[in-house]
Parts: sequence; C-alpha cells; structure tokens
Amino acid sequence: MDVYEAVKTRRAVRGFTDQAVEREVIERVLSAAARSPSGSNIQPWNIYVVTGEPLAQLKKVATERVAAGDPWDEREYVMYPPQLKSPYGERRAAFGRDRYTALGVARDDWEARARAAIGNWECFGAPVALFCYIDRDLGMPQWSDLGMYLQTVMLLLRAEGLHSCPQMAWSQVRKSVDAVTQPPPELMLFCGMSIGYEDPSVDFVDNGRASLDDTVTFIEG
Repeated sequence: MDVYEAVKTRRAVRGFTDQAVEREVIERVLSAAARSPSGSNIQPWNIYVVTGEPLAQLKKVATERVAAGDPWDEREYVMYPPQLKSPYGERRAAFGRDRYTALGVARDDWEARARAAIGNWECFGAPVALFCYIDRDLGMPQWSDLGMYLQTVMLLLRAEGLHSCPQMAWSQVRKSVDAVTQPPPELMLFCGMSIGYEDPSVDFVDNGRASLDDTVTFIEG
C-alpha cells in the first residue's frame, strides 16, 4: 500500500473484529513511527499499549462508569473552544448529524445516543488500545508533535492492513485508564486509540473533507 492509498483509506473505524493483532506488528509500527517530526527531536509522546485481560478489565470499568452515570473525570486540556466559530462549528455539527443518522438515531433520542457513545469505552470491539500521554510541562508545539506522531501511527497501521480510531473520549475516564497504565505523575492522558481489523458489517459514513479552495491559498510568482 503506497502512502496516498494509506491516507485515502485511513478513517476512524467504529467497528472491529476480535481477531488478535500480533505484538510484533505493533512494535514494528511504533518503531517506525518514532521517526515522526518532532521539534528539536524532543519526541514528547509517551505510549502505553494495553491488550488482553488488562484491556478487558478497563473496558468493563469504563463502560460500567458510563452506564451508571458517574461524573466524567475533568479533562486536563480544552477539547473545543466554548464558542466554535464558523466554519468549524458547522463542520462539527454536520459530523454529529451524519454519524447518528447512519446509526438510525434520532436527534432527540438521548438514550440511543448514550448507547452509541458507550462503544468508545468498549474500543468498538478492538483487541488493542493505545494510550498517548504528554508531559504537563510541555507546550503547544509539542502537542502538535503528538498529532504528527499519531497520524504516522495510523498510516503505518493501514500499511499493515489494520484500522484505528483515535479517541479523546478516553480523557473523560482518565482516572480509570491511569489505574491500568500507572503513568508517572508528570504525564497527562491526551487520547486513546482503538486498533484492530475492521468489521465490514458495521456501517459507516464517509464524512468527506472541505474543498481545496476552502482550506488552501496558493501564492505564486
């Protein structure tokens, strides 16, 4: 699979089979992803890979918390600005509308929406979860390094025939994640990522992207 094909076929998959993923494949992906861009070679990513019984227990604890209506753990970063201005707010609203429409969930059916959302904490059935942490003392440029690293991971997973779903939702139950990963106190959880083989029976929506004219300006001589 060439790079263009990997980029075109990468998407947030929300339905995985239980087919095992070999550890050597994950190691190969993460070893190569370490070549991702990083300002001054700081390499701010701190990665925990959870599988097997520890992941099963984490899924159980997280879904039970959500089902019981336990309060979310307070995120240690702001996910979206309080007022998401145009065109970003419209794009976010369109994503939510398209996703829940594909699932057959009505806009005002909050119980059905909650059932759909709980799939996050089941990793959508995936057998591997990656959790990405960053040192609290680092700044916005290092956060951008995380994004480049995680994108590299996801593209390399496609090269291995795997899919993924990056999930900031895990930061809402970060204390449950920390109980499994036991990171040092200076690290904070940014996101999780479900990894596995796609279940082709699960419907999905191709959200598409803004046109090139909407996001790119050419200044030519």
